[in-house]
Amino acid sequence: MSTNVSIVLYNQTLSEISLLVECLRKSEIVSQVFLIDNSPTENPEFITLEANYHFTGKNIGYGSAHNIAIRQTIEQGIPYHLVLNPDISFDSSILSKIEEFMNNNSDIGLLMPKIIYPTGEIQYLCKLIPTPFDLIVRRFLPKEWTQKRTNKFELRESGYNSIIDVPYLSGCFMYLRTEALKQIGLFDERFFMYPEDIDLTRRIHRRFRTVFYPFVTITHHHAHSSYTSTKMLFTHMFNMIKYFNKWGWVFDKERRKVNREILKQLE
Repeated sequence: MSTNVSIVLYNQTLSEISLLVECLRKSEIVSQVFLIDNSPTENPEFITLEANYHFTGKNIGYGSAHNIAIRQTIEQGIPYHLVLNPDISFDSSILSKIEEFMNNNSDIGLLMPKIIYPTGEIQYLCKLIPTPFDLIVRRFLPKEWTQKRTNKFELRESGYNSIIDVPYLSGCFMYLRTEALKQIGLFDERFFMYPEDIDLTRRIHRRFRTVFYPFVTITHHHAHSSYTSTKMLFTHMFNMIKYFNKWGWVFDKERRKVNREILKQLE
């Protein structure tokens, strides 16, 4: 068995998680499933699932919680680790297809499949390395003012129908090569939530390929909590400020270089 999986929980119920765990357990490549629970109170019902349940005692953040499981994967010598959101569904057979592709392409450190809404509509989650405008300013402007820039940022002209190298892949489904994590490090625990996937993808992208693989599909029941909750909006903004403080607001040479290379490949 080649893959460990981690799912971070926050006030999910047993019924919301049990089908996902059952799906993972049907895959012949999955070794351990880690349920890392950041909820205010422990839920003993999760112990009944065929998974390793870990209650953190407080909300330590998305990346920090996944790191608990990723460290176990590294210690166990498991070659792959899947970071997974609890609101994901898919056919278990896709994992073997992803593993086979990763085995045949040792230069890939991170893979994300095609992701759709329950309606079947594509989620445009392949993105350039963002500027402050893309992550902060854009969300407060009318959509029609920013649509052209959004299309470019989300690489929509690629058609989302071929394998492409992408410097920012969504954290809802990250199929990670353990060797890449050993080289570049785990999630940056300074980020409580939101930019940890940007940060991890671009660090992996420095030494490995980070790819969108459209030949398998998953469904993401995306909530957009920062668009509906004032508290989550402030959490989003605070963590984005920390991200740009780390990488640069206006002057980010790596961002400019990588984005230019990605757009050139797509021409």
